[in-house]
Amino acid sequence: MKLCIAEKPSVARDIAKVLGATTPKQGYMEGNGYCVTWTFGHLCTLKEPHDYGPQFKSWNLFSLPIIPGSFGIKLIPNKGVENQFKVIERLVEECDEVINCGDAGQEGELIQRWVLQKAKCNKPIQRLWISSLTEEAIKEGFATLKPAEDYKNLYLAGNARAIGDWLLGINATRLFTKKFGGNKAVLSIGRVQTPTLAMLVQRQKEIDAFTTEEYWELKTKYRDVIFNAAIDRLKTLERAEKGLEYLKVNPFEIISFEIKEGKEKNPRLFDLTGLQVEANKKYGYSAENTLNYIQSLYEKKHVTYPRVDTTYLSESLYPKIGGILQKMHFYQDLIAPLLEAPIPKSKAVFDDAKVTDHHAIIPTEVPPSQNLSREEKLIYDLIAKRFIAVFYPECKISNTLVEGKVGTIPFKTSGRQILEPGWRAVYAKEPKEESTDKEKEKEEEQTIPEFTVGETGPHDPMIHQGKTSPPKPYTEATLLRAMETAGRQVEDEELRELLKNNGIGRPSTRANIIETLFKRKYIEKKRKNLIATQTGIQLIDTIEDELLKSPELTGEWESKLRKIEKGEYEANLFKEELIQMVTELTDKVVYGKGKVITLQEEEKEETKEKKKREPAQKKELQAWEDTKCPKCKEHNLIKGKTAVGCSDFKNCGFKITFEIFGKKLSDKQLMDLVVKGKTSKLKGFTTHPESLSEGVLSLTDDFQVQLS
Repeated sequence: MKLCIAEKPSVARDIAKVLGATTPKQGYMEGNGYCVTWTFGHLCTLKEPHDYGPQFKSWNLFSLPIIPGSFGIKLIPNKGVENQFKVIERLVEECDEVINCGDAGQEGELIQRWVLQKAKCNKPIQRLWISSLTEEAIKEGFATLKPAEDYKNLYLAGNARAIGDWLLGINATRLFTKKFGGNKAVLSIGRVQTPTLAMLVQRQKEIDAFTTEEYWELKTKYRDVIFNAAIDRLKTLERAEKGLEYLKVNPFEIISFEIKEGKEKNPRLFDLTGLQVEANKKYGYSAENTLNYIQSLYEKKHVTYPRVDTTYLSESLYPKIGGILQKMHFYQDLIAPLLEAPIPKSKAVFDDAKVTDHHAIIPTEVPPSQNLSREEKLIYDLIAKRFIAVFYPECKISNTLVEGKVGTIPFKTSGRQILEPGWRAVYAKEPKEESTDKEKEKEEEQTIPEFTVGETGPHDPMIHQGKTSPPKPYTEATLLRAMETAGRQVEDEELRELLKNNGIGRPSTRANIIETLFKRKYIEKKRKNLIATQTGIQLIDTIEDELLKSPELTGEWESKLRKIEKGEYEANLFKEELIQMVTELTDKVVYGKGKVITLQEEEKEETKEKKKREPAQKKELQAWEDTKCPKCKEHNLIKGKTAVGCSDFKNCGFKITFEIFGKKLSDKQLMDLVVKGKTSKLKGFTTHPESLSEGVLSLTDDFQVQLS
């Protein structure tokens, strides 16, 4: 009998169906010479400090660092986990061969190997490695099973990562909590979490230290085109006015006129980070929510494996592309032009050298049905359109650059025109992305007529007053990009691809890292912006060791883990380096100066105390723009002239009018209705169909308002 172990019950069912193992048993499926069982993700975990000795149960500075002679694993203490493990253990004992059908990635490999290790498996092991859960992909995977040995380095890298996170997380968290936590709360330190927080704190400090300065610029309008003075910004209005006077008495002269034709490259296919960035920018989805939606689409067989960090496809996929496009019925108007000629086989899309375990995220030949959630449909749409767009021609543009002068002052302007939309046609019906620099965008979009070098004429000079802007706070989208490039600001796609090996965290774990920072109250969200709290700032200020908070150094660790995966670096050497670092860090902190960090909860307590002493002030209501829509729970609300409604009203449909059953509600009453789902008891209703004049307003399950 062959034993297949999948990572979750739903995947086990898909595999069992293909294999013909259709007889359900307690904890597995059986039939056709196969048993198919499952884990629930992690069944095993690394042992905790107290498992190595009772002396490590209590947190004591002088028992640090805790470094086990060898790291052990144990079952997660949970009745369901224990019962399922007993099933796996018995089946491992009875089978002739094990087929590891775990999630095809580093974490999936680790989960399965730990379980097999715990079950003392000594049977031959094969590996199923697939990039989608369609019936065809599962059949192909079973026809080309690989020896487990091929994935040994993947396991060693996953194991080294887990041990590294344990060594640093357990020791540094106990160390900083005992030294600086004032016995009030845990100060959580992590190998990836802390440098991520450090990036947010650094940005916060840059914003807080920024001083806004006014400046003045000279502009002029010649033949209905706005030109900007090509000189440094002026620091005083007086100098700007002098410049304006000079401009008024001199004519405008064209000294250069140039049109260059260029191309705009197609966007890249999505890796997980790229998808999370786009979903955050476009729909405000958190990285974690996007990961959940794409995972669900994968399990429903509509897209390929999502936890990937490449934007390329393997060359062997090329023959299947036409078939996938033909099955995407909803997008036929965009696909029809592609199918009129052979699909282009570009190196920007198909490159075996850039594909490791998996290829970029693309749709499968199984089109989605109507039963997807709204969020899943939107995520699928992002993937589908990107997949179509990469096979369209490049977008052809023309850039016009004009230079002029007024007396001795140089001026210039530029314009951009799309000559052939190419891949941009795929996105033609989508709303245009909001630009952060409206002024610049307006000038770039101006239509520039034909100019002749040497022509002169009258012009309308003017002064433009502006203010310098602080750096922008991180959003989840920009933070994910910063994690991917270890804090470097990189716009160029190809350069970003090269830096991925030194990014911090893995695509599949970055969402969880951001959520952990929220949970620990080290960061908070204001609209889309991520802001470091006082606790987060103090924690980073307390950590003197650059190794703990440097994105570059953490990126170097990540690079070593990838080398372990490729068999180019020893897992034991990585462990020894971390042990040495943790030992040095412990000595430095234990014998260094101590101070107590004020925690976010304490600040709130202090504020409460102050409030008791001070005369009561009128409580300020939260802004509608900061309030989540109770119906779609994704978008915020906006207040109009007669109602409050979802900012995505067109799709969501949620709205509450200010006047209900003849009574005009106050902002407080409306807010209670939206946030709490009901108001306090109110009087003064005059137009209720059942003539009720008082009662409680509440929201029904379908978000209508009722009076009872």
